Amino acid sequence: MNVIIVGIGFMGTGLAQRLIHQGFSVTAVDQNQTALDALGDAFPGQRVCGVGFDRDVLERAGIERTDAVVSCMGSDEANIVVAHVARSTFHVPRVIARLHDLSKADTYRRLNIQTISPNAWGIARTAELLTYQHLDSVYDVGSGDVVIVRADVPALLDGTTVRELTALGEVQIVGVSRDNETFIPTQGTVLVDGDIVYAAVATSATRKFKQMFGIAA
Repeated sequence: MNVIIVGIGFMGTGLAQRLIHQGFSVTAVDQNQTALDALGDAFPGQRVCGVGFDRDVLERAGIERTDAVVSCMGSDEANIVVAHVARSTFHVPRVIARLHDLSKADTYRRLNIQTISPNAWGIARTAELLTYQHLDSVYDVGSGDVVIVRADVPALLDGTTVRELTALGEVQIVGVSRDNETFIPTQGTVLVDGDIVYAAVATSATRKFKQMFGIAA
């Protein structure tokens, strides 16, 4: 997975090192070259010096090809701008922003942006969100060539439609549980953080389903 981290302070540095250790491809963005240099000569990722919410800087960082953007600068306003641009302009599937002022949480939620806190727990939480691993087998159908699985929708898939998670003949979402109610979705149903999905999955497509949900194989 390719991840762009905007803001290489304590949190950005810790997250970059953790993700590199987990095998991610990381691009670090910061307007302070000294902060980028502090990542060390052994850092294998790319470094881009510039203002993180500048579109040209994000394009130099490869945002058009990235899988996720994490904005953890010191300013909530700057993080909102980066996250919004990543989501609305470049359609990055996974966007996370650091949040200092909890009163701004509603603003992030309206923009479908996942937030994390500015501390060491935030580093662990972000890594967890990028490597979500929860999947339960519910029922084997017939000879076992098809299995019904249950999976929690992680925050990073918030706003995804059922159509985007459907693979004809391989993966079909057959039920969604939300707020203690379960319903049969349409292809246009929009999933939200906290939903539980039930899917009919061909055993030969189990790996594909896990990849859709960012679950380690």
